[in-house]
Amino acid sequence: MAEMPYIDLDKCDSCALCIPVCRCGALVLVNNVITLIETEKCGWCCECEEICPLSAITCAFEIVFADE
Repeated sequence: MAEMPYIDLDKCDSCALCIPVCRCGALVLVNNVITLIETEKCGWCCECEEICPLSAITCAFEIVFADE
C-alpha cells in the first residue's frame, strides 16, 4: 500500500480546501476534523499538500522533475 499523507492536527484549522482536490477520496471531514481514510489509491498525487495554506499536510515523498 502507498504511504498516506500526514496531517498535523496542531496546524490544521479544518478549512477543508484539501478535500475537493483529493482525487482518491482519502480525505474527509469528521466532526469538523480533517481525517484520512486508508485507501490503496492514495499516495501518488499529493495535491492536498500543495493546497494546504498552513502546511499541515505532508506527503511521504517528493516528486522531482529532472531536465533531460
